[in-house]
Amino acid sequence: MTNPTRLKIDFVSDVVCPWCAIGLKSLEQALKHLDGEVTTELHFRPFELNPQMVPEGEDVAEHLARKYGSTPEQMTKNQEGIRQRGAAVGFTFNMDKRSRIYNTFDAHRLLHWAELQGRQQALKLALLEAYFGRGEDVSSHDVLARVAGEAGLDAAAAREVLDSGRYADETREQERFYQQQGIRAVPSVIVNGKYLIQGGQPPEVFEQTLRKIVAEA
Repeated sequence: MTNPTRLKIDFVSDVVCPWCAIGLKSLEQALKHLDGEVTTELHFRPFELNPQMVPEGEDVAEHLARKYGSTPEQMTKNQEGIRQRGAAVGFTFNMDKRSRIYNTFDAHRLLHWAELQGRQQALKLALLEAYFGRGEDVSSHDVLARVAGEAGLDAAAAREVLDSGRYADETREQERFYQQQGIRAVPSVIVNGKYLIQGGQPPEVFEQTLRKIVAEA
């Protein structure tokens, strides 16, 4: 029996990006199909879709209309497509509850801390579910600390990290690094530092690509 192939996966994404939620759940399914064939080291790296977002956030419809020129009809169609894609991979989008889009820098700081605690993936999923499932304000320190607790982290310690401003420099440094690598859209999934899978691909696309990487290794 051959030894499993080691895969280091850097998942560059934002917590208010619907395609990042779809991509993550698709990746998880693909990795289940590769169970026993690979060992995975998964890291979530920061990317802000809206780094200049004001503290109070912005109405989603107004934001999408301003940023992409989307009409209400286009938004409704796109949201239904996202909802269906999410359902196919086991992620529930309650788009009617998502009325605002928020600044996510503090969420990324907290994810950096969660990685040091060995609970980064749990927090990432919990944040995606808080925003897309319940429409919660993922810029709020109260919300972030509570979600951290729900993800198995110490909520009081999470609150201390948020209020202290810790890991701001490290988060900015990582954001700059991936921008310098040419990452302009998310999710961007980088495998072993050299293979790039972009977008919220279906599980079979992730699986097929990962199998090619394993074969080359």
